[in-house]
Amino acid sequence: MTVRVLLADDQSIIRAGLATILNDQPDIEVVAQASDGREAVTLAQRLRPDVCLLDIRMPNLDGIEATRLLAGPDVIDPMAVVVITTFDTDEYVYGALKAGARGFLLKGASPDQLAHAVHSTATGDALIDPAITARLLANFANQAPARPAQPLDLLTDREEAVLIAVARGKTNAEVGQELHISMSTVKFHIAGLMTKLAARNRVELAIWAYETRRLH
Repeated sequence: MTVRVLLADDQSIIRAGLATILNDQPDIEVVAQASDGREAVTLAQRLRPDVCLLDIRMPNLDGIEATRLLAGPDVIDPMAVVVITTFDTDEYVYGALKAGARGFLLKGASPDQLAHAVHSTATGDALIDPAITARLLANFANQAPARPAQPLDLLTDREEAVLIAVARGKTNAEVGQELHISMSTVKFHIAGLMTKLAARNRVELAIWAYETRRLH
């Protein structure tokens, strides 16, 4: 199955480089490119790509607003969005994750990392990079003044363990190996966590874990 990707960046040289890398993959196709956020939203809503790679800082409509329109809480059928940034300390990244992005990617990432991010996003697997995204989430969660919403039902010990593993950036396979449970059991617990925490993806699970100080 070919993963269809939309690229949005206001720098044409960046778009061209990303498109070349992705189109060189046998199972990835760049189906559209946009130079600003508004164009990206229009194209994404029309073409329904599997993955949207959006630069955070774009004219007309920035990556955060574009993400909210494509994957925010009010979107009935949210798309898979990954935001792209130059700096891992960019405060807008957290806003994009809160707006519905499934993760973020540094513009200096290797071709392999870029392809892996696209594949992971398309399959709904882990998008929390243990060295970068997790640190960023912890940073901003520790500054969050509002108390996070409590779960609809108390989490079981197993759900707590799965939640922490997901927040640390583990894939389903890695969670299974770490907790000695099957892949189907991992998926069952993740689905249960999403229901209890009213989360729509793994990033929202990770944000909740950090905001409730389960990880520091």
